[in-house]
Amino acid sequence: MQEKSTIINQRYHSSVRDFQERPVDEALCRQILEATTMASSSCFMQATSIIRVTDPQVKAQIADWCGQPFIKQAPQFWIFCGDLHRGHVLNPDADLGWTDLFLTACLDTGIMVQNAMVALESLGLGGVFVGGIRDCIEKVSELLKLPEHTVPFLGLAFGYPVSRNECKPRLPHSVTVMENVYCEPNQGTIAQYDALMHEYYTMRASNKTDTTWTKKLRSVLIREQRPFLKDYLKKQKLNLY
Repeated sequence: MQEKSTIINQRYHSSVRDFQERPVDEALCRQILEATTMASSSCFMQATSIIRVTDPQVKAQIADWCGQPFIKQAPQFWIFCGDLHRGHVLNPDADLGWTDLFLTACLDTGIMVQNAMVALESLGLGGVFVGGIRDCIEKVSELLKLPEHTVPFLGLAFGYPVSRNECKPRLPHSVTVMENVYCEPNQGTIAQYDALMHEYYTMRASNKTDTTWTKKLRSVLIREQRPFLKDYLKKQKLNLY
């Protein structure tokens, strides 16, 4: 059976950070939005809002703050926010500080933003997720005038690609897919994967580096990346208990 084009796009997904100056037609944006907002939603809370950043000065400011210059070049830059504020407006007596509500907003937003990526790639566009907005989360929140009970989780920059990054090999299914019970990772399999990733990192077209997946993972896990987030969430009256 011939693979569907959407499956092919998903199997060979790679990030795009180099965009043509060609604008993305508003009709295409509407198609992407329609697909995006049809994402599954826990308890049908629909706890995500999308802010389309169309002002070049606002885009430039966010790009400078999070050190991602390609945001300025991207024809489209959307910010996906976990949004419990809407529920609070409709239910002023609700207590929105519970951890499970925060996790629901996280999950709903993650599902929705992936829908957006699948949709835009199916239309011949390319994009990249921008987690770096959380490096300057308070500044971004103030710039976008976000109310309490909201948090900007992720940006999405997209447009027509000039070039695409090589597709990164993923961990083999023997490590990430289990049956009935959890299985510890096989160290031999991880070593083989590290060798594969070392070859990828040293041979890719740009940003070559002498490292492995395990080493990069350690650099992320060894210390808190954004220690200010806990105080920010309290300020937003989220994840309190």
